[in-house]
Amino acid sequence: MNFFYLHLKKIDWILLGAISALCLISLAVIFNLSSINFHKQLIWFGLGIFILILISLADYRILKTYPAPLLFIYFLSSILLLGVIFFGQRVRGSLSWFNLGLATFQPTEIAKPILVLLLAKYFSLRHIEMYRIRHLVVSGIYAFLPIALLLAQPDLGSAVIFGLIWLGMVLLSGIKSRHLLAVILIFGIISVLAWNFFLADYQKGRIMTFLRPETDFRGRGYQARQTLVAAGSGGFFGLGLGQGYQARLGFLPEPTTDFIFSAISEELGLAAGIFIFFLYGIIFWRIMKIGLAADNNFARLYSLGLGVMLAANLAISIGMNLGLLPITGIPTPFLSYGGSYLISLFLAFGILQGIHVRNRSDSLLTLYYRDIGFQ
Repeated sequence: MNFFYLHLKKIDWILLGAISALCLISLAVIFNLSSINFHKQLIWFGLGIFILILISLADYRILKTYPAPLLFIYFLSSILLLGVIFFGQRVRGSLSWFNLGLATFQPTEIAKPILVLLLAKYFSLRHIEMYRIRHLVVSGIYAFLPIALLLAQPDLGSAVIFGLIWLGMVLLSGIKSRHLLAVILIFGIISVLAWNFFLADYQKGRIMTFLRPETDFRGRGYQARQTLVAAGSGGFFGLGLGQGYQARLGFLPEPTTDFIFSAISEELGLAAGIFIFFLYGIIFWRIMKIGLAADNNFARLYSLGLGVMLAANLAISIGMNLGLLPITGIPTPFLSYGGSYLISLFLAFGILQGIHVRNRSDSLLTLYYRDIGFQ
């Protein structure tokens, strides 16, 4: 009990508080839109907190020392991404979910932090050799496998996030300028191949409608238009919880998932949007603080890589809600309804909390770990 109490004292409560505040804002809006989804999300939130604390108890250095478990869960996640193509449930044009009866499971979300872990492990051992092109190739293969499987579903938005995770971690690891140019060229080639061979017609239509929205306001451009109407109609203080007509009357599609930021802006206004960005700022600040304080390259790269993952997801999601990017169906971190995504985030941040706890080298908890054999 004393050990557990010491552990809880060392958790980054500022980070956990910011995360919890986002989840509570989400729950308040979801409650007025769908009572069933509210109760489910409340359960996922409670389970997520439990998982975060449980994962933070485990010593992340096991993954740093022994590569086999990490490779196993990477290939397991890839098998799940492959399996969902054949046995998954098609939702909004994509085969991204397993239907488990009482709930659905999206393997894409758990695969994101797994890729961050794997790349952190790979680059932490080779950061002084990043001038060698083979390290870019090998790490690129690790990223390309899930990207190819995602494009086959097809799930363009998630594939882009996986690509940005790899690119961000390559930059964090230290890459030469000529290799960076090669990476940009590779991304260009992949984009052309994806457009011609992987993207479905409806995905191409979304991109073209984004570029020229006036050509299809009542068709593919309807979602983008309604998100802007919802986000703009709330004013500074919003229409009030449960008073947003765009979301409540069904004009705003997917108000609890893809477009929850627009629903929040309508009901709680620009003030809530500013407060949400403030909370995200706290989260990124704590991620940076934990990463820069880490005493080994693996922990540092994982922490900063997690920041890249969150930033990519957030930029695409908010950009989609504000009409700045094409609609791709990407959830907003800690706000969107969905168990798979929320649990995967709490799992990823549980590892980050474990890094933070073990960064406190002068704590009694760290001395306890040393006494039982962890160095």
